[in-house]
Amino acid sequence: MPDTRSLIWFLESNPRLGSVAQRRIRESAQRGQAAFSAISVWEVALLLSKGRLTLNANAVQWRQNLLAAGFIEIPVDGAIAARSVALTDFHDDPADRIIVATAQDGHQIITDDRRILNWPGQLNRFPARR
Repeated sequence: MPDTRSLIWFLESNPRLGSVAQRRIRESAQRGQAAFSAISVWEVALLLSKGRLTLNANAVQWRQNLLAAGFIEIPVDGAIAARSVALTDFHDDPADRIIVATAQDGHQIITDDRRILNWPGQLNRFPARR
């Protein structure tokens, strides 16, 4: 399950996404096992609206592109929301909290975020630049 940045890199074919991470995401999508948190769409929409991100698509189309590529959208439910608040020693970014709480449901998170990669909590993670 890629975080928002890794999803952007994947759809944009950005070379910052490492070849191993790219292959893992692509193969998972081909098997219908790649997932993303719905909060990533919110995060992209917010970044686009603030001019902090430029894409060739708006957030609605970006989401459609993920679905067309074989990704499954995981909605934010009450269990994920509650778990995101209960993360111990985790930074305050709400999107990261929800993405990590979503990944804790049995997904491996692919991320370049050092705060997530170095977090001591229970989480299956893989570095996006690898």
